[in-house]
Amino acid sequence: MYLGRIVAVGITKTNRISLMYRVSSRSFPNRVIKKINGALSVIPTPGSESDIYQNPYISYNCLRHNSEFAVVGNGTHTDPIFEKLESGMSIRDSLTSVLFGMDFEHDDYSTPRIAAVASRMSKSLALGIIRSDGVEVKVFGLEPDNYRYLSTYEKNQISVHNSGSGFDLSSSEEASRFIVDQGEFSNFINPVSSASAIETDTGFEISFNNLQKTS
Repeated sequence: MYLGRIVAVGITKTNRISLMYRVSSRSFPNRVIKKINGALSVIPTPGSESDIYQNPYISYNCLRHNSEFAVVGNGTHTDPIFEKLESGMSIRDSLTSVLFGMDFEHDDYSTPRIAAVASRMSKSLALGIIRSDGVEVKVFGLEPDNYRYLSTYEKNQISVHNSGSGFDLSSSEEASRFIVDQGEFSNFINPVSSASAIETDTGFEISFNNLQKTS
């Protein structure tokens, strides 16, 4: 099954928050994730920079974090959500105001904007989406060893059915691999790259995983 981009949030078996993001693509597979100025960013591979002129939505920061919050998203809304959290706005209001204000992507597929947020201090987790037919935001908690996810296509409604268990991870590198081919995600095709954040004693450890080799 093809889901497009995927955001996920979970609590590991050892009670640590993890956020994950996966780029899956049929149309623009020539993308990688790199660390740029402290954020993880989706950019075209060398030689594919002209893809930006075909689709302005394919380059953006997909992960932002500080000692308290981590945010993953499939577009330029990731930055303002993170900035609103830093300013003191609640998770619910940060997600709702930005998603509603920026709207879905006005491409050929009316691609939804999706995001996941986590707070270390409150152990609050959230998923949010804006589709062409409305906005959904859900703030929730999870038991250890469980995760929930949301995608741009097919699994694009916030539902308890979009969840899984067996989330026994010890590092952000493991989380970046998990969302590519483990758990529920092993059922979904066309992975390109992934990013993740996992809770530490002082903040979040982050990593990324690119399936495509570049020169």
